[in-house]
Amino acid sequence: MPVVAHGQGVDALSMAFWGPIAVHALYITHPQVRIDLAVPVPQWGLSERGAERAREAGRLPWALALRHIVCSAETKAIETARILAETSGAEIEIVEEMHENDRSSTGFLTPPEFEKAADWFFAHPQESFRGWERAIDAQARIVNAVRAILDRHDTQRPIAFVGHGGVGTLLKCHIEGRRISRSEDQPPGGGNLFRFSIADFSLAAASPACDWTAMETWQG
Repeated sequence: MPVVAHGQGVDALSMAFWGPIAVHALYITHPQVRIDLAVPVPQWGLSERGAERAREAGRLPWALALRHIVCSAETKAIETARILAETSGAEIEIVEEMHENDRSSTGFLTPPEFEKAADWFFAHPQESFRGWERAIDAQARIVNAVRAILDRHDTQRPIAFVGHGGVGTLLKCHIEGRRISRSEDQPPGGGNLFRFSIADFSLAAASPACDWTAMETWQG
């Protein structure tokens, strides 16, 4: 963990890492979860490994410099945001519209079943897989949610969005101006991030300043 000199406040640390104006934002996915078939998926929390990865990330300079963390209302996203905010003191804002694509129609699927379903979901964005929210609808929802936050965001306060792999991939496809494709999906295990330009967000033709990277290894 970096040492903050006596008299150097958290705002000074934020400026040292992000500069006087935070021109980029981060999108971070929650790491590994604790599977509990007796609990609805949106209420699953982080596993011990997932929580430890979030703590490791929270000790890095980029996380210490955060001032605003926006997360979905799902338990695993809230837990990730709270861990990241423990060291930085960042304000946490919960936004319901940032939830993962709605898969409640099928409930829990075994990993092999889920992988096949996810492939279909991304390959047929205008259709519903067995009642799932369509990819085009989930993409519009996450893009609108992020845009609404950025429209009122104070650029002197470094910001991160904490959410989920499915809608995070859909957001990334929008930012890059690419068609919806699972080829843009994050690596296995979750707990990855990408950085994007706030100014270029609405252009839908910009490349992220960094591609998916494990949050505990990213150095900014």
